[in-house]
Amino acid sequence: MPVQRMLPTEEAHDLVELTRDIADKVLAPQVDECEKTETYPEDVFPALGRAGLLSLPYPEEYGGGGQPYEVYLQVLEEIAARWTAVAVAVSVHSLSCFPLFTYGTDEQKQKWLPGMLGGETIGAYSLSEPQAGSDAAALTCRATEVDGGYRIDGSKAWITHGGRADFYTLFARTGEGSRGVSCFLVDKDTAGLTFGKPEEKMGLRAVPTTSAHYDGAFVPAERLLGGPGQGLPIAFSALDSGRLGIAAVAVGLAQRALDDAVAYAKERKAFGKAIIDHQGLGFVLADMAAAVDSARATYLDAARRRDAGLPYSRQASAAKLVATDAAMKVTTDAVQVFGGYGYTQDFPVERYMREAKITQIFEGTNQIQRLVIARHLAG
Repeated sequence: MPVQRMLPTEEAHDLVELTRDIADKVLAPQVDECEKTETYPEDVFPALGRAGLLSLPYPEEYGGGGQPYEVYLQVLEEIAARWTAVAVAVSVHSLSCFPLFTYGTDEQKQKWLPGMLGGETIGAYSLSEPQAGSDAAALTCRATEVDGGYRIDGSKAWITHGGRADFYTLFARTGEGSRGVSCFLVDKDTAGLTFGKPEEKMGLRAVPTTSAHYDGAFVPAERLLGGPGQGLPIAFSALDSGRLGIAAVAVGLAQRALDDAVAYAKERKAFGKAIIDHQGLGFVLADMAAAVDSARATYLDAARRRDAGLPYSRQASAAKLVATDAAMKVTTDAVQVFGGYGYTQDFPVERYMREAKITQIFEGTNQIQRLVIARHLAG
């Protein structure tokens, strides 16, 4: 049964219905096969772009959807309920547009944002490195200023959509210390930029995750976003929004696992009645439902704070923490509800459980979220 949503406008209701229709017709029919065979869905992102679903939280003047963040996140949740890997890639695309929109000059925004938001190009976020994940200040990929721009040398890691994206929001070192990192908008066809073999992942297999290697790659000066040394503040402000995206994805995944578990529990019989009517199993499902509802309320609270212009960094970390831990618990319980069948690939719940794990890791591990929350409380 579709989630009954409390949305701020009739337009938002229509947008969610459009998303459900596209997700059911375009995503759902191919998700199982693409994830099983690690096949990239060539038609999916153009379809989402044509429908305007890749640009929702950005202003209409640049080709965006002009929607509040709370609406965008609920659209993202609907996508995740059909295909988690695609929803993650959509969230990452939105994250990759954030530095240009927030820190770019008017000229930069007018030049690049319409294509990025109109669905013509897909973006990827390139912050992590092989030896610098949560510790972003330890970046070593270097941008050396040369005549007309910068020469980039070094490696980046864990890039969602790596090798497939059209542009990369890159963070590279231009100086020393935490104030020595800068942000660049890099085109996929930049000479000297190559990508590693896609990672062999536990889940999210249809959308590649790769490393990137810069060997004397030249990036024009006009592609520097913000001032030199502003990279880490840009990265961290973008991650607050990105964490809300992952929270919404996790809730969509958990909701799908719950829906599948409830449907199975109504059909499966044991000791003369449906297993959902056995109190022991019914209580498991009740806890799953409570976890999903609580996680959704948590990310919506943070999103509404963001929409109102209020501080929301702590709430974003709390939402990411609560929602992704809930997704891990709910998907694991869904496998339990299915019993032995849940452990086979005959049903998708085993895939849900594998996909949930990564949500606790990227956009800052949940241990990092606890550290962020504790520092806010101490401050």
